[in-house]
Amino acid sequence: MSNTWKNKFTKVFKRRNMAIYITSLLVFMVAIGFTLYQGTKKTVALTIDGENQVVQTHAKTVEDLLDDLNISVSEQDYLQPEATAELSDDQEVTWKPAMKVTVSIDGKPEEIWTTKKTVGELLEEQQIVLKETDKITPEMGSTLTTAMNIAIDRSFSLTVVDGGASKEVWSTSTTVADFLEQQGVTLNELDRVEPALDTTIAPNGVVNVVRVEKVTDVVEEPINFAVVSKKDNTLQQGKEKVVTEGKEGLVSNVYEVIKENGVEVSRSLVSKTVVQEKQDKVVAVGTKAVQVASRGQSSAAPTGGKEITVQSTAYTSYCTGCSGKTATGFDLRNNPNAKIIAVDPKVIPLGTKVWVEGYGYAVASDTGGAIKGNKIDVFFPEKSQAYKWGRKKVKIRILN
Repeated sequence: MSNTWKNKFTKVFKRRNMAIYITSLLVFMVAIGFTLYQGTKKTVALTIDGENQVVQTHAKTVEDLLDDLNISVSEQDYLQPEATAELSDDQEVTWKPAMKVTVSIDGKPEEIWTTKKTVGELLEEQQIVLKETDKITPEMGSTLTTAMNIAIDRSFSLTVVDGGASKEVWSTSTTVADFLEQQGVTLNELDRVEPALDTTIAPNGVVNVVRVEKVTDVVEEPINFAVVSKKDNTLQQGKEKVVTEGKEGLVSNVYEVIKENGVEVSRSLVSKTVVQEKQDKVVAVGTKAVQVASRGQSSAAPTGGKEITVQSTAYTSYCTGCSGKTATGFDLRNNPNAKIIAVDPKVIPLGTKVWVEGYGYAVASDTGGAIKGNKIDVFFPEKSQAYKWGRKKVKIRILN
């Protein structure tokens, strides 16, 4: 019995050792295989959307590698090298996913796929060139994000006339109000803008800012005095005497003045104040009838009065330029027998009764342009009488 158990035990032990051996061999072979498998992997430096990592892979191509990493690549993405390129050890692979943004130029949108990081890089990629006066939102340095809207307003030439001063500028504004704000033009309460603020502005247009101001102007003006005539029966007809001298008054006028670009366009009177009252000139006009000597009176020389020698001429009521009325208003044509002489009032006052040698008694009731100093002109109803008198020196007596 002991040998039998011994033999059985020996068989069992051998089978057990064999199993351990086989298991160890399998483990060894698996380890060797794993080591060999790991040793055949390629090392790849992978940059995914800007982040760097190192991977080991048995992938044959770039596309296989990205598939292993569950990375889906679209045709707009940036991939270097291309998807079909075979991988090698220490290979560098860069993948940037593209994003879709909208670029609107003057209100016209266009969808663009890009892998650029900033707005400026996108414009450079798309060869979109901006002038300094163009407007872009957001700014050039802004980081791009998916579905971002980029608005570009192209600037255009405009003329602004501010208070009469004209200059050419560039603008991206759509209305007159936007344009003025962009140019830093501030409007005062009364200012006027042409065209209206809500008007859509067009290239090469003109915006006219009319500067309007309201000012007060105080003007002092004279008040002219009137000449008032009063009849005076103590003065001989044709004589005048100033009773009261005239004096101008003064009025202060307050005007509201509207100016456009510094030029007055309207003026309205607001108030009027009399600063000084006027004083009218009063003149006494003689109404006392003039005594006229007639040709029927005696021509004998008087004994009284002042005697002077004068140069004398003669005239009629129908002479050239004559009206038939004397300076004192006496009608010679209706009184042909009157004896009148024309005198210089500085020598013989009008209305003076005189005696003229060879003519008789007369009244100084007329004047003449050529009668200056010691000269007289005697009146005759007929030209023949005047011609007969001629020019001669005579003595006269001033009686009153």
